[in-house]
Amino acid sequence: MLLPSLLDGLARRRSTVSIKRSRRSCQNDTGREAADELAKDAKKSELMLKSSGIVKSNKSDNFASVCSKRGQKGINQDCALVWEEFGCQEDMVFCGIFDGHGPWGHVVAKRVRESVPSSLLCNWQEALTSSTTSIGMDVDVGLDRNVDIWRQSCLKTYASIDQELKQNTKIDSFRSGTTALTIVKQGENLIVANVGDSRAVLATLSDDGSLVPLQLTIDFRPNLPEEAERIKQSNGLVFGLHDEPGVYRVWMPNGETPGLAISRAFGDYCVKDFGLISVPHVTQRSITSRDKFVILASDGVWDVISNQEAVEIVSSTLDREKSAKKLVECAVRAWKYKKRGIAMDDISAICLFFHSTSSSPPPPPQPVHSFIKPSKEAAGI
Repeated sequence: MLLPSLLDGLARRRSTVSIKRSRRSCQNDTGREAADELAKDAKKSELMLKSSGIVKSNKSDNFASVCSKRGQKGINQDCALVWEEFGCQEDMVFCGIFDGHGPWGHVVAKRVRESVPSSLLCNWQEALTSSTTSIGMDVDVGLDRNVDIWRQSCLKTYASIDQELKQNTKIDSFRSGTTALTIVKQGENLIVANVGDSRAVLATLSDDGSLVPLQLTIDFRPNLPEEAERIKQSNGLVFGLHDEPGVYRVWMPNGETPGLAISRAFGDYCVKDFGLISVPHVTQRSITSRDKFVILASDGVWDVISNQEAVEIVSSTLDREKSAKKLVECAVRAWKYKKRGIAMDDISAICLFFHSTSSSPPPPPQPVHSFIKPSKEAAGI
């Protein structure tokens, strides 16, 4: 993709944002301001959704269904966002799930949700400008280079936002934080960036015609070998409590709070010196005709619903507008009999469909399959 297409989009969407301004570096906040203006316009044009509902662009086959339900622990600390025609690009859509935790978790999650899309767009534009300048404006950026541009943009975005959050005196994120799972669909490519234990699962057709799940992300828990090693090298502790069998947490060297059940997060600065990081795991997948939709959901879904069950629930929902709601409702019921006596977590889901209903008939009902691990295509970049 060439830089002029983005600049033309900026000019089309908002005449007050000049091309000259949008070419400047994000370092002086001009690019970020332009991206923020695009976000405001997207919301006014109903191309951005931050609550339960649907969003559909007339310029693509993408269709997104969103649903979030408060659990039994107080205020809903989950939040989501879908932005169609991301950055004025007709072939791009941004999706994000953010799961807050701690006393200020809901505030942290919303702040990160507000910051990530515009910052990512700004950093992507800056990286694209640099790349096209070095190879020539009349040359398309190849797939490998494009993926690297997105990867560097994600890394820079997450690092800067975590730093901004730390310096924000109006938000107490010392013992509060959030996960962040984002997907950018650019044409037939998915760029997935994940911090925490929210999960993205792709529904794809196997060789025998059955619809199967392909997990695109890693649940970053403290007991994963590489995560545990990093935490221990930083003098942090990893262990579980007797009343939480199978649940491992990150602890400070003295074994005191917060006892965080994830190994990557925004915020939570009390354990940032002891192995917790906000570095996203970035992956890419090229979408094929076999790929039907992708589910992004918080752990409130995955704690009680398997990947295969989630794919079957969504694919069997005749009205795609209700697919996310149906998945959340099934998770609510599953909590009642699988987690009896445990307060239900907040539950949120986004279902992003790639094809129109006319070109993608629903597959026949399929038997339940076992859990499928991430494939080589979903390996880290």
